[in-house]
Amino acid sequence: MVMETKPDILAPQTTMSAVTLKVADLDVMTDFYQRGVGLTLLSQKGGRAALGRGAAPMVVLEHTPSLRHAPAGHAGLFHTAILFNRRSDLAAAVYSVATRFTTAFTGSSDHLVSQAFYFDDPEGNGVELYWDRPRDQWRWDGDHIRMDTVHLDPNRFLGENLADPGQAAAIGDAPLGVGHVHLKVGDIATAHLFYVETLGFEETAALGNQALFVSAGRYHHHVAMNTWQSRNAGPRTPALGLGQVSVEVPTADEVAAVAQRLRDRGVQYRHDGAVLTVDDPWRNLVRVSAPTA
Repeated sequence: MVMETKPDILAPQTTMSAVTLKVADLDVMTDFYQRGVGLTLLSQKGGRAALGRGAAPMVVLEHTPSLRHAPAGHAGLFHTAILFNRRSDLAAAVYSVATRFTTAFTGSSDHLVSQAFYFDDPEGNGVELYWDRPRDQWRWDGDHIRMDTVHLDPNRFLGENLADPGQAAAIGDAPLGVGHVHLKVGDIATAHLFYVETLGFEETAALGNQALFVSAGRYHHHVAMNTWQSRNAGPRTPALGLGQVSVEVPTADEVAAVAQRLRDRGVQYRHDGAVLTVDDPWRNLVRVSAPTA
């Protein structure tokens, strides 16, 4: 099925790209994402390490030891969600993190559209490892997708999907990429105004004034925002944690369309002709770009 691009809406081929984290201990954090999650160290120069799959970074770590953690209740990153192609690949990654970083696991849930496992990295950044059910199993009520939070037994999941614990040592090519990013924000109405009415994502689910889920191309969500820990939070000040969220659109024309929407709504942004960056209302930095030839 060919999807038409709607005016003021991001192209259906839009995806999420690398999340940048500002970190205090580059070695410890690199070890977690490489040896635990199973990402490949793609490059490391100075105080910057990029990890991912193939040539595509998923997590970029920037060594910024002068910063401190933000106080509780501030806006920022809730979690980075890394998508796996097969349940066996997901099981291998979950087993790897849980056995090598024994205090990292924070929970697991079946969301109807996906099965997800949650961890905290060594500096407290949330990480979701998940697998999507086939899209023909997703259920929609008009433009809103049916999602839920149902108990998912991690030990049963591993027992059914982990063919060989030894496979956890060879999962570097298993993750598909950053499936979505979940942010902590101050209020949902302002988040909707920026991410839906301005950037051009489409709302796919909402929990009143608590949470908002948005996507392009009828994915269940590319970006989520919640106020569970950050209600009424104001703009961020420099701190460890989230440095940048990256959105990849299919063409340079799509980047220009985002720039036009921002301009029309009086939102300040930076655009060098290829890459656009903009602060959301809480100074979470969003990068929008298209693939280069």
